[in-house]
Amino acid sequence: MTAPSTATAPPISGSNLVKRLGLLVALAILLALVLMPTPKGLPYAGQVMLGILAFAVVVWMTEALDYAVSAVVIGALMVFLLAYAPDAAKPLGADMGTSAALGLALSGFSNSAVALVAAACFIAAAMTATGLDRRIALSVLSKVDARPNSIVIGAMAVGFLLSFIVPSTTARVACLVPIMMGFILAFKVDKHSRFAGLLVITAAQTASVWNIGIKTAAAQNMVAIGFIEKQFGVGITWLEWFIAGAPFSALLSVAVYFIMTRMMKPEMAQIQGGKAAIAEQRAAMGPMSVREFKLLAIVLVLLGFWATEKLLHDFDTASTTLAAVGLMLLPRLGVMDWKESQRGFPWGTVVLFAIGISLGAALLRTQAAGWLANLIVQNLGLAQASALTILMLLSLFLVVIHLGFASATALASAMIPIVISVLAAVQTPGINMIGMTMLLQFVVSFGFILPVNAPQNMIAYSTDTFDARDFIRTGLVITAAGMALLLVFALTYWPWMGYMTKAG
Repeated sequence: MTAPSTATAPPISGSNLVKRLGLLVALAILLALVLMPTPKGLPYAGQVMLGILAFAVVVWMTEALDYAVSAVVIGALMVFLLAYAPDAAKPLGADMGTSAALGLALSGFSNSAVALVAAACFIAAAMTATGLDRRIALSVLSKVDARPNSIVIGAMAVGFLLSFIVPSTTARVACLVPIMMGFILAFKVDKHSRFAGLLVITAAQTASVWNIGIKTAAAQNMVAIGFIEKQFGVGITWLEWFIAGAPFSALLSVAVYFIMTRMMKPEMAQIQGGKAAIAEQRAAMGPMSVREFKLLAIVLVLLGFWATEKLLHDFDTASTTLAAVGLMLLPRLGVMDWKESQRGFPWGTVVLFAIGISLGAALLRTQAAGWLANLIVQNLGLAQASALTILMLLSLFLVVIHLGFASATALASAMIPIVISVLAAVQTPGINMIGMTMLLQFVVSFGFILPVNAPQNMIAYSTDTFDARDFIRTGLVITAAGMALLLVFALTYWPWMGYMTKAG
């Protein structure tokens, strides 16, 4: 007989402790909200949805569950808790039932924006499989000289160009950061130098900046589009989004360059052997392959369809993107097979996205979002406020609450339905609800402050080229610049274009 083991269990790390506590707190809040007396004016189904929303927010903020797992759990909670809640659409207050609750929990999967997000993931996978994204990055960087500031401009230019053709922020930064690290090693620059940190942080922040200006650059934009289409029955074309957001992103990019190069000034004025290092990496890739030519042609044609939607044709963004993915997967004509496309495919992101849409739709249907919006409007005095005041106050609210989120997609899923309900509750004459929702979605991409505020930030942080405090101090200034630009645009360009109020 063996002696009993005296080994003790390994101590729980601080991160794991936060996750465990986060799950317990989320469950406690859910139960408290579901079991408390129903507030006046709020249907019980809405009370249940507020409990589920609180559970989701706490779980997402503490990362108590993997995002994909949290999506499945949230869907299950919606099915079993809403099933026994009275349905306002049924006579005599009959319960919703599991069938109707399940339909509501899965309603997000029928949204066209989900197809667009899934298709965008395929395009990102094709870019990685063929190496086209890396070739584009090296081609652009080969055009700049070997001065540190010029290399930073080159990295920002790459981030800008890839935003058009790689519809995944994480994929863009995951492509760009290894190239930057290769340069740092090839240049024989200290990994912990200011130049290394400058290069990597700027790459991540540029990706976030162009999430604002390009509709297809990030999944969180599709969340807002999904809610807008469901609530108002109209969409926002790729070109309309670009006209509204690209000037803002362009000016904020200039601000990012000056902020980063001043606050993390490189130690050297010239990188010895810089051009040679870039040329060496380009030569190692060899000539452009047939697959890369095919993918480039498909993506450029797709970009043309995106930009001319409602001008030259009536095909929406999701439809044309789905067709492009079909071409990419065809034998002989395509650039990859199904098995290759599935390597590292983020199905969890797609599930989270769809359930996030379902969560927002349920908040709106059960009147929970409207009830919560009325509280916000009354407590912040927004009922008679101007469009400018509403935009700036809600923007500040989104920036602050983003500090607790590690995913802009999760933030958009939780907050955009409430934003829509707030805009519906105010009495400001002529307010453009669709335009204002789009502008506030721009602010959802303001994940500039903490490394944990976005996956692209974490990819950059994982390189160990900078301290978290470097990211935070530069991120705070970038956020302040973004808010200042927001005020300038809210006073000039956006009212001129009719995004804030409709012409009388």
